[in-house]
Amino acid sequence: MIHVLLVDDHPAVRAGYARFLEQDGDIKVVAEAACANSGYNAYLQHAPDVTISDISMPSVGGMELLRKIKQRHAAAKVLMCSMYDGRNLVRSALAGGAIGFVTKNSPPENLVTGVKSAYSGQRYLSDDLSLSQFDHTADDETDRIAQLTLRELEIWRLLAQGCSSAECAERLNISLKTVANNQTQIKDKLEVSNTAALVHMAQRHQLIDTPIN
Repeated sequence: MIHVLLVDDHPAVRAGYARFLEQDGDIKVVAEAACANSGYNAYLQHAPDVTISDISMPSVGGMELLRKIKQRHAAAKVLMCSMYDGRNLVRSALAGGAIGFVTKNSPPENLVTGVKSAYSGQRYLSDDLSLSQFDHTADDETDRIAQLTLRELEIWRLLAQGCSSAECAERLNISLKTVANNQTQIKDKLEVSNTAALVHMAQRHQLIDTPIN
């Protein structure tokens, strides 16, 4: 039996995932969480075989959960999910240690296959993604984003959503100085000079929602 932890801020999504996964017969959802912080606590408590985490959640996102889990257990198997399939988002998740990526637009059977692949230690991408999409590219902006750490990605996401430095520090349980240092690193790596440029780049690469006019 494969023990799974589900982390997603939408109860209906978690319920649907749990129902579909357990119908398979080889998978048991041992815990659910609505945010990254409670997800990490559930991971420590239940030691699941596979953790499924959404990337975009209120407060702290899935990339930070991935970072904390992999820091705790390098061999942990984390399968990331998102409604977005942006190349840089997937590349960053895989580079950060995720064993796979499933888009929420893919057939639900992909989630079962992804869990079983992750459990056996095999990298998995849902049917609407291809490994060839994430090979090295000469695109300069993509290369710059690839330099960011998971912590820097999460701070970038929070800043692009409109969080202040103080709010970032509170949500990530780090100091204001650490946020400031990371913010400087992010701007240097992405070669942008202001927060507006950070927001626009985050929208282009599907790190945050694009406002509907």
